[in-house]
Amino acid sequence: MTSKELKIKCRDIRKDILSVLCTAGSGHSGGSLSSVEIMAALYYDVMKIDPEWKDADRDRFVLSKGHAAPCLYAILADLGYFPKEELYTLRRLHSRLQGHPDSKKLPGVEISTGSLGQGVSIATGMALAAKKQGRGVRVFTLVGDGESDEGLVWEAAEAAAHFHLDNLTVIIDRNRLQLDGPCSSIMDNRDLVEKYRAFGFDAVRVEDGNDIDQILSALKAPVVKGKPRCIVAETVKGKGVSFMEDQVGWHGMAPKKEQLELALKELDGEVDHE
Repeated sequence: MTSKELKIKCRDIRKDILSVLCTAGSGHSGGSLSSVEIMAALYYDVMKIDPEWKDADRDRFVLSKGHAAPCLYAILADLGYFPKEELYTLRRLHSRLQGHPDSKKLPGVEISTGSLGQGVSIATGMALAAKKQGRGVRVFTLVGDGESDEGLVWEAAEAAAHFHLDNLTVIIDRNRLQLDGPCSSIMDNRDLVEKYRAFGFDAVRVEDGNDIDQILSALKAPVVKGKPRCIVAETVKGKGVSFMEDQVGWHGMAPKKEQLELALKELDGEVDHE
């Protein structure tokens, strides 16, 4: 895809996210919208994927910040992992699409996530297993900056560096807000790039994590042999919808019908006017 095509794809993913959240009447808008370019870059360009889920050497994606599941679901449906109309069963009783990803129910979900911090440990284990088996599998995990308060994130980081897992990439969705307020007020995690470097990672910052070209450039940069990678992507909570952007109240709230209509109109003009 060209850069313009990817931007249009991101716009459409945002529209799907908001539409299904509105239908469900609950869910996480802010962190799903901030993650769009990161997940789109991975699934539409960077990762070796298999919608039929038969290739044992496919790349792996772990959504550590599991509450951003609506973004993952919208992409998986678009790629044919399951019927797109099933998106509108989000959070319904017995649906395969619950508030957090369930690997026992939904194709394309490598592992169930939702307990914050655990995804980094799981991704580290996957990367270590691939190394020991001599397989060219790359593992990517998306982590929230608020989630980075969890101690096991740093235990996993220490292990990843110790075992020289250069097939692992940890991506931080640094939108600077979590459920109860600004991350800096609740538990200031300071300079995450420097912290990951101190743990032994090849760490870089993406100044605009909602710019598809910047994200792709970071993801496609040459691997530093023997070092896991960390990409700290500076994003905007609620990206793409002006009344949601950088508003902590939209962390775990779905749009009402009238709000959805306003958001969709705004998104429709976003790419067309570039």
